[in-house]
Amino acid sequence: MGLSHRRSRSWRTIRWTAAALGATALLAVALVGCLLWYSLPPSDQEATIPGLTAPVSITMDQDGVPRIRAASEIDAAVALGYLHARDRMFQLELLRRAASGRLSELAAVPETLRFDREMRVLGLRVRALADEAALPAADRAVFEAYARGVNAWISARGRFSAPEFILLDAPEPWRPSDTLLWAKTMGLWLAGNWQQELARLSLSQTLSAERIAELWPRFRPGRGHDTPIQKASVDARLATKAAQVLAALPHFPEPFTLPPDESNGWAVAGRLSATGHPLLAGDPHLTYSLPGPWYLVRIERPDGVWAGATAPGVPGIVMGRNPRIAWAFTTTSADTQDVFIETPVGDDRYATPDGPRPFTTREERIRARGQPDVVLTVRETRHGPVISDIAPEEDGRLLAVSMASLKPGETAASGFLALNRAGSVVEAGEAAARITSPVQNMFVADAEHIGLFVTGRVPVRRAGDGSFPVEGADGLHDWTGFASGGQLPVTVDPPSGRLVNANEPVAPPDFPIFLGHDPRGPWRAERIDEVLAASTRHSVADFARMQSDAGSTYARQLLPVLRGVAVPEGTARQALLQLQGWDGAMSMEEPQALIFNAWLTRFREDVLRRAGVPEQSPAVSRLDFVAWLLSADADPAARSAWCGGPCDTMLAKALESTASELAGRLGPDPAAWRWGAVHRAVFAHPVLRFVPLLGRLTEASASVPGDTTTINRQEALFGGFESVHGASYRAAYDLADLDRSRFIVTPGQSGHLLSPTAHVFLERWASGDTVALGPETAAAPVTARIRLMPGQ
Repeated sequence: MGLSHRRSRSWRTIRWTAAALGATALLAVALVGCLLWYSLPPSDQEATIPGLTAPVSITMDQDGVPRIRAASEIDAAVALGYLHARDRMFQLELLRRAASGRLSELAAVPETLRFDREMRVLGLRVRALADEAALPAADRAVFEAYARGVNAWISARGRFSAPEFILLDAPEPWRPSDTLLWAKTMGLWLAGNWQQELARLSLSQTLSAERIAELWPRFRPGRGHDTPIQKASVDARLATKAAQVLAALPHFPEPFTLPPDESNGWAVAGRLSATGHPLLAGDPHLTYSLPGPWYLVRIERPDGVWAGATAPGVPGIVMGRNPRIAWAFTTTSADTQDVFIETPVGDDRYATPDGPRPFTTREERIRARGQPDVVLTVRETRHGPVISDIAPEEDGRLLAVSMASLKPGETAASGFLALNRAGSVVEAGEAAARITSPVQNMFVADAEHIGLFVTGRVPVRRAGDGSFPVEGADGLHDWTGFASGGQLPVTVDPPSGRLVNANEPVAPPDFPIFLGHDPRGPWRAERIDEVLAASTRHSVADFARMQSDAGSTYARQLLPVLRGVAVPEGTARQALLQLQGWDGAMSMEEPQALIFNAWLTRFREDVLRRAGVPEQSPAVSRLDFVAWLLSADADPAARSAWCGGPCDTMLAKALESTASELAGRLGPDPAAWRWGAVHRAVFAHPVLRFVPLLGRLTEASASVPGDTTTINRQEALFGGFESVHGASYRAAYDLADLDRSRFIVTPGQSGHLLSPTAHVFLERWASGDTVALGPETAAAPVTARIRLMPGQ
């Protein structure tokens, strides 16, 4: 009896303990659920905000797109700040923490520490504070109004400002300098030449200057390498130092990084439009994330309507329309960064043409969560920050970087506000001259005219082409000033009636200002030209459809070479047969896009591995390099040097290994393979994606057509098929009636993962659909109402 009784008591204890643990777990889950539910923005709100001149009314449609009715520009900025905080507060927090080098305060892991060190050395926060002090009073008022809107949400919600803050401290108040960090970040993201220079220097011990140049084939003849390339390349210690700095920098696809930047833009004059007025289309390409970088909005003021893509952190429309004009941007690939090799003189000075000069220094303290602080002594030379301090060594020469976006006199913020206020193509061109960074091609259309203006400041060099690090002590390659405004390419109302750019050069080879050594290939632009030439009467619906076009002139160029490769009988031969008669369309429903991309990726990997060049090296223009290597333009000796003999032999081996891999994954019949089965656009939370188990729950994805070479551009991860970079925003504008313009962002509006609008646009975006941002109608349901009232 005693033993049986003890066993019975033991089992009861176990059952009670299990029940208690289960109940505790259920309570914990319920508590987390309640906290997450409470962090969702309410659908009916009223807030009192100081500085409003009149009440602001906001309604949200079923997609979470707000329609703001405000009495003035200031009131609209307050409302936009409030909405950005309401739907994207954690994104705002990440923006300023990333640009300020403060990510490690949230989580101190190697990736955040690496990123913070880079940002502290470059000094984006220091420079944003200096720019804030120089803001004109009228522009400062707009930024302060935006900050009041953000801070009203923070004050009301605290650590429930966004679900991520439940486990963190409440966000700090927003300041105008935080907004300026957005332009600093874009100026850095959209200009990566300094890393290309470092990569070339790091390769100089294993490859000749000729081989290095071939990794970025030139599309502008007559721009040869400068002789200092040869001088710098003989220093093995410098090559090692460049490799160390590169290794210490974040690289795509890590958070807050980009692959080679791309975008599309085109416009037609009224005579080529079905309405008799211009049309314009644009789709900027950025890294996919959840939430995405853009937030759609419509703003109604007494002086008209503004609509399009806003960026959390920024007051006003970044890309879109105002009452009279519409605008879009593509990247010029202009070289606005140079790496200089500096010579230390003692411990605290460096050599200049006028003798030794002391470094400018400051101390930076990185607070690392759960770890000791990291203290940096940041040095700057007359050229800019000493980037070799990112991976410091005790001796040897130094590497410093000069970046146009980090120089004094930045007026990008004021330029964007001027663009929002512009009433014509001419006035937009005047605003473009004030957008000091990044250097972009700005498309503009009004009811009668179309134009393209290059924004930003392009350095004028005393000598050299900025393709490779140069000596800093002798001053021979110093910048003598900047070219901007009318000194840069401008095209208004071209005789053809068409403007097109997809990152290929916008200036002719004999243009007096040198824009850069490394322009992108012409394939997407060629396809845009083809589609535009097929009709003389375009509509806004035609333009919206074009943005999802999956035809590839790149594939058509290479197919004759690929079809001629001899492979033995088997899966590889069957795969090659699928490319016979193919027109280069990267369709989801067919196997050809998969075979083409997998084959050329493997071939490129094999060629670069053989030469000792990392596949992810910034020194490699991946598409351009392969196109050149397999073209008639490549010297036979150069082709043989890369391929170790005939490139057809390497192509055949690459196809055999690729076909074998795909067969193991998708089955033995290449005709049954499908591009859409493996080619998905993936959107992930920038932080939670790295949390085990939780990461997959914070992702959204959709099968998509296209590839890196198509108008519907999709950039895959290195060595994989998942697309993580492409058109984050698409818009087509009808200047006959701007309310007929079409828009889409991806994946959605809200940054709250439980919100029904978090990825509300994903499937529509993937299928090429768009939405209108017209006035509110009785037929469109209102899902939320917000009233902002003036207060003291």
